[in-house]
Amino acid sequence: MSDERRCLKCGCRLSRYNPDERKLCGVCARSTPIPTAQPAPPTVPPHIWTDPGVQKALRELDFGQVSRLLRQHARLRQDDLARLTGLSQGYLSQLESGARRLTHIDKTQAFLDALDVPAELRPLGTGGTPEPNREEADPLRSLATGAAQSSSAFAEFISSSNVSTDELEQFGFTLARIATDYVHAPLLPLFTELVALRDELFDRLQGRQRPQQSRELFMLAGTACLLLAHASQNLGEQASAMAQIRTARLCAEQADHTGLRSWTAGTAALIAEWSPQNRMALKLTEHAARLAPAGEARVRIAAIEARTAARIGDRELSLAAIDRMRQAKEETPAHDEVEQFGGLLTFPPAKQDYYLGSTYTLLGKYEEAHRHATAAIAAYRCGPTEERSYGDEALAHIDLITAGILQGDPDGATTALQHVLDLPPQMRIRQLGSAMDRLGSLMRRTGLKGNRSIGQLTDLIHDYQVIDSTAALRSKQ
Repeated sequence: MSDERRCLKCGCRLSRYNPDERKLCGVCARSTPIPTAQPAPPTVPPHIWTDPGVQKALRELDFGQVSRLLRQHARLRQDDLARLTGLSQGYLSQLESGARRLTHIDKTQAFLDALDVPAELRPLGTGGTPEPNREEADPLRSLATGAAQSSSAFAEFISSSNVSTDELEQFGFTLARIATDYVHAPLLPLFTELVALRDELFDRLQGRQRPQQSRELFMLAGTACLLLAHASQNLGEQASAMAQIRTARLCAEQADHTGLRSWTAGTAALIAEWSPQNRMALKLTEHAARLAPAGEARVRIAAIEARTAARIGDRELSLAAIDRMRQAKEETPAHDEVEQFGGLLTFPPAKQDYYLGSTYTLLGKYEEAHRHATAAIAAYRCGPTEERSYGDEALAHIDLITAGILQGDPDGATTALQHVLDLPPQMRIRQLGSAMDRLGSLMRRTGLKGNRSIGQLTDLIHDYQVIDSTAALRSKQ
């Protein structure tokens, strides 16, 4: 039997139909891998050394740039260049990014030899031998170049940003429009837009930007949360409102923004005032008063304190806060970035009169209450539509109703009540429901029972419906 009929590995006889070209039996063929063609080792085409960029990188000892340009022009991968130079792929990656430098002469020469860099382009001389008098100079020059490139890379890192000046301005414009629309437009679409804006601001803050841009983004995000706190309060969601306040406060700290700190503390006091824990509001107003800049912010804090003190029965503190409110109105206003957003984030004369009317009503000073509530209503009606806060206006009417009942003028109270009843349900904020409940309790007092006009008023406010979480609502600050 000829050799061609036997397995070359084990010597067993082969079938004439054996297909293996290596003349192996089936067992040996399965245990012997078929040799595969090895890929040709990577090479650097000679024409690459004529590229001006490559030559410049060699002169400047920027071997990371040399590596990048070689891979680009020769269509090599990092692992190809790693096999060619004997360096690890991780080292090459760090070399190209500037995190590592080739400074040792022997390692540098080995790198150039592996790439077959022409002798005339080698910065360390020809044939791997350092040029005379450069043995010390070249490492120092390389260190200096490496240090400069590291500094440049860091400068590029800290100057990069995921937000532009134009985008920051647009965020501010959008926030100002929402704050302005809040006092007169349905809240539901504004709420949705406000959440989307806040989410975009949060998203940007999780990226990289310059420190000043980060502070501005934190200020804008905190203001968005401040508006969401007001909206949550209008929906009767105190816990949600306070959660927004906590986030707004943290954003104010990150932005190091005293004005936002003050407005956030004031809004926290306002939310607490309308809650069963209204005594807590006085501590919050003390904190806010220390932060508030001169101007509307300081007037607002004093007004909240005056009304809160009156609500819990501290007459002396309430009157003292009214005096501080008047003093604050005489002060020269300081710059307040929060007020520049306008709308809900302001405390204009109409709102000041509304607060005074409510405070005097709680204090039992009904003539002053009537005067200020009437002034607030007139100012809202005669002022620009975009500044008309229907929630404040309706609450001022309830102060007139309360004063009318307690002064023995139920007919005047009925006229004022009609304005509240005419307000569409989607515009009746939750605070109106609380105020109407207190009004109903007042009418059930023993001294007023049996009065026909009072009975008619009681019937009118029976089952008064306020906004729910799916309807539009108006502002109340």
